[in-house]
Amino acid sequence: MNIPADLKYTNDHEWVKIEGDVATVGITDFAQGELGDIVYVDVDTLDEEVAKDEVFGTVEAVKTVSDLFMPLSGEVIEFNEGLEDEPEAVNKDAYGSGWMIKIKLSDVSEVEGLLSAEAYKELIVG
Repeated sequence: MNIPADLKYTNDHEWVKIEGDVATVGITDFAQGELGDIVYVDVDTLDEEVAKDEVFGTVEAVKTVSDLFMPLSGEVIEFNEGLEDEPEAVNKDAYGSGWMIKIKLSDVSEVEGLLSAEAYKELIVG
């Protein structure tokens, strides 16, 4: 199971890469494995302020649709448009080409509430 140590994680299985006041967000390798083959990623919150824990989009797999939750409050400034033509990138490279959104953070202190790689591993392995 791939859980990069340099990222932060949520209880909802999103990963977060912080670079200054911008965060890149996607779903974890564990989450994409649980969902199965991803066929569509929908983000309709581009250029909107979205609060922490609110839904910013959905990911559709062959058997299910799952909400995507904001790991941190901020404005959704970018959507990975490559996912429109190749949603399976989330399955192939969850932490690379499968990223979903970039957020301009409105409260950097919220980062303290995210999980470390070790804490996330505990969450999913038990």
